[in-house]
Amino acid sequence: MLGFWLKALRRPTLDLSLATAPGLTTRIIERPGVVLDDAELAALVEQLRTVAGRTLAQGALTYGVFSGERERLSQSIVTLISETATGRPVAFNALAQMQLSLNGEPEQVTHLGLVMVDPEVRGRGLSWVLYGLTVLVLFVRGGLRPRWISNVTQVPSVVGMVCETFSDVYPSPDAGSRQSFAHLSLARQIMRGHRHVFGVGDEAGFEEARSVITDAYTGGSDDLKKSFEQATQHREPRYNDFCQGTLDYERGDDVLQLGRMDLAAARRYLLGQVPRASLPGLIGASAFLLLQRLVLPLLHWLDDTRRFGTLRPRAARTKP
Repeated sequence: MLGFWLKALRRPTLDLSLATAPGLTTRIIERPGVVLDDAELAALVEQLRTVAGRTLAQGALTYGVFSGERERLSQSIVTLISETATGRPVAFNALAQMQLSLNGEPEQVTHLGLVMVDPEVRGRGLSWVLYGLTVLVLFVRGGLRPRWISNVTQVPSVVGMVCETFSDVYPSPDAGSRQSFAHLSLARQIMRGHRHVFGVGDEAGFEEARSVITDAYTGGSDDLKKSFEQATQHREPRYNDFCQGTLDYERGDDVLQLGRMDLAAARRYLLGQVPRASLPGLIGASAFLLLQRLVLPLLHWLDDTRRFGTLRPRAARTKP
């Protein structure tokens, strides 16, 4: 785990592998459409399609990473879990980075993307890897600056996971949840220019006040549509009741959730979702990475022999 965090700090883009469960290896690869050649990219897409083929009863997805287009894969971060012995892919999450603006400043929003798990490995405690590990890496690499995340789903268990993991989530049935100007502004931008990220067609409607996408399954994600009975339920009934009361499952509605990864969310993730056996190494490595992230800029600032941002190195002294 220490080697994983050292590489996460030093590489400009992530392409890292680590053991996260007995017999399973997790690979996190950032912007595969940029860093992989044609053969490697095709192999990665085929692995994702293999998992999807074992997960969906029928049909095939055509949006986002499944398209195989470099442009789409250049904006993605793929977390892929495979069997260590055979290399067979068994689960993945495809995050997407969306470039938006907030209060006149650029704002990068991480879309949690599509998660799929082979039925044979469900129940093995992989959700902490698929839903949080990559976002935590990005958060720590960013010097613990809060990061906006988005999520589009009709599945109560996923709605509840987002509400319990991240901060300031809207929409949510939890007390205190409200739609701020930031939520509304980011949601409008996502629906205006980034529907392709989650496979929603132009004809789908959007109810801003409730942050609900109506008739959402027409843009390549058609085969993900579920009835309420088919959707995985959450252990907390309030999330199930919220989805059932908010969404029209026959029409095919989704909620567009927005929230933030911040220190409070990182603490909840580490203490509430990461297995106890993995927690000490993850916390220790996170602390080491943060220390490096804070100390290295200071060392670079004090080093007058190399360029740092707009600062130029001191002219070399000439010998007398």
